[in-house]
Amino acid sequence: MALDTPAPTTRPICKHPGCTEPAANASGPGRPPEYCEGRGHTRVSAWRERRRMAAAHAGTTASPADTDTPVTMARLTGAELLRQLRAEADRVADIADRLRDAVDTVTDPTAAEAEVEAVRAAAEQRAAAAEARAAAAEQRAAEASQWRAEADAAAEEMAAQLAAAQVLADQAEAARAAAEADRDAGVDAARSEAAARVAAAEADRDTAIAQAQAEAAEQVSAAGANRDQALARAGEAEQAARLAQQEAALAHAAAEAARAETGRVRVDADKMLVSFRADAVRDREELRADLRARAERAEHQADAYRDELAQLRAQSSDDWRQGAEARLAALPAAGIEAPGT
Repeated sequence: MALDTPAPTTRPICKHPGCTEPAANASGPGRPPEYCEGRGHTRVSAWRERRRMAAAHAGTTASPADTDTPVTMARLTGAELLRQLRAEADRVADIADRLRDAVDTVTDPTAAEAEVEAVRAAAEQRAAAAEARAAAAEQRAAEASQWRAEADAAAEEMAAQLAAAQVLADQAEAARAAAEADRDAGVDAARSEAAARVAAAEADRDTAIAQAQAEAAEQVSAAGANRDQALARAGEAEQAARLAQQEAALAHAAAEAARAETGRVRVDADKMLVSFRADAVRDREELRADLRARAERAEHQADAYRDELAQLRAQSSDDWRQGAEARLAALPAAGIEAPGT
């Protein structure tokens, strides 16, 4: 008869993270080993490896204090978290106080009336500012009219200056004609005087040759001097005529420039007046549209505030406060300490 042999048992895998070796063989009764032999895998090293792997998965690094003194570090961390929890509780209590103040303000009809009055005052202030801008636009239009009047006065003044320049040109032309007449008269007189003296010298030469020759020489000499003087006066008259012509040309150019400047001034004044009038009309239309839109918005806001005020007055302030107290009482159920506890 053959004896029954016990079936071989399968050893569990080492519980150290990442290890695939079988656990060590049991050496006696009791709980079988859970870690392999010869690789330093123990319950403590496995715990440290799991902590390191968890820290790496979280993107942090486990410090030696976390692995060597975990209980002490956990106690310190717990104390810090408890302090943060108390600070958070104080913050939630402060939020609850502010919430209670906000609820009281919302349920206060006087606060609603004050807000409606503030909105109405702001609307009236914006309307007054719009009126002031409209008055400023009208003032700019008046200034544009005044500027056109000044431009017309300037044009008239330029026309007067043009007339004065024309008068100066006429005077210069008259002076040139007079200088030419003086020059011609001087030349004719010099020629007549020279001819008379030559005739007298020839008559005297027949009566007294010696004396005539002396006197003729003197007379010829005097005639030459007179002739030179006549020629000098003719040159001066000619130069005066040229200067008169230059002055006349300058006066004519000044007159033409004055006419052109007057035309430009009038055109610029007309353009400026048209632009100012267009700007004034556009500003007036924009201000009117803005005033109408703002008045309508203010009226709608006033109506909405009146409706809200009527609703608030219709409701009971006690119901609102009871609702707020009920919400505050529900805070401990949500894990939040109520203020004052």
